[in-house]
Amino acid sequence: MIDGILALGLAGLLGLVVGSFLNVVIHRLPLMLQAQWDAETTATPPNAAPFNLAVPRSHCPHCHHPLRWQDNIPLFSFIALRGRCAHCQAPIAWRYPAIELITAGLFTGVVALHGWGLEAMAWAGFSAALVTLAAIDADTRLLPDAITQPLVWAGLLAASLGLSGIGLSEALWGAAAGYLFLWAVFWLFKGLTGKEGMGQGDFKLLAALGAWLGWPALLSLVLIASLMGIIGGLGLKWRGLLSENGEMAFGPYLVLAGLWVMAFGPLPWFLI
Repeated sequence: MIDGILALGLAGLLGLVVGSFLNVVIHRLPLMLQAQWDAETTATPPNAAPFNLAVPRSHCPHCHHPLRWQDNIPLFSFIALRGRCAHCQAPIAWRYPAIELITAGLFTGVVALHGWGLEAMAWAGFSAALVTLAAIDADTRLLPDAITQPLVWAGLLAASLGLSGIGLSEALWGAAAGYLFLWAVFWLFKGLTGKEGMGQGDFKLLAALGAWLGWPALLSLVLIASLMGIIGGLGLKWRGLLSENGEMAFGPYLVLAGLWVMAFGPLPWFLI
C-alpha cells in the first residue's frame, strides 16, 4: 500500500515537472513554426536572435525579466508568488499551473491504471502529447506535425512492444481508418458546401488516437468528440466567444475523447 502511494506521488511530481515543460512547448512551438514559415517566404534578418525550446530563458511576458530558479518551480512558485510576477507584480496566467496540474493528474491516473513501469510511461507520454496538442489548437488552430506524426509512430511501436494493450494490427488499422475517416468527411463537406470543415491536423490526430487505442475505438472517439464539440460550441456561442463563421478548434474535443477512452474504454455498444 505504501509502495502504491509512493508511486502515485512520484507520478504526480513527475507530471508537474513535465507539465511545466509542456507550457514552454505550447507557447514556443507555434512561434517557432511561424518563424520557419516566414523564413521560407521572406528573407530572415541575419542578426535574428535564436529562439527555440531552450533559449531564451523563461521570462515574464509583461516585463521580460528572466525568471529566477525559485520562480520556476512547477505549481509551488505560482502559489508562493500568489499568481504574480516577482519583478513587476503582473498576474501570471492561470493556464500555467492548470497545465501542470492536468499533466500531474493524468500521470497519476496512468500509474494507478497500469502500475509503475514501461506501460505507464508509454501512456504518460501519450497523455502529455495530447495535452500539448489541445492547448496549441485552442490557441492557434494548429495541430503541429512535429507532435501528431511522431505520436502515430509511437502508437504503432507501443502496440508492437505490447505496451498499449492492443495488437499491432488493431493499431495499424486504427491509424489508417482514423485518418481516412476524417479525410472523407472533409472532402464530403467541402463538396457539399464549398467550405473546409476542419484542418488536416485533425486527420493526423485521429490517426494517432487510432494507433494508440485501436480501430474498434474510433466510433466512440468520433461520437464523444462530436458531442463535446456541440456542447463546447453552444457554450462559446452563449458567451459570445464563437467566431462569426462558427469555426472552432476540433482538436481539443478529439483529445478529450481520447483521454476518456484511454481511462474508461470505448462506449458500450448500446450507446453507439
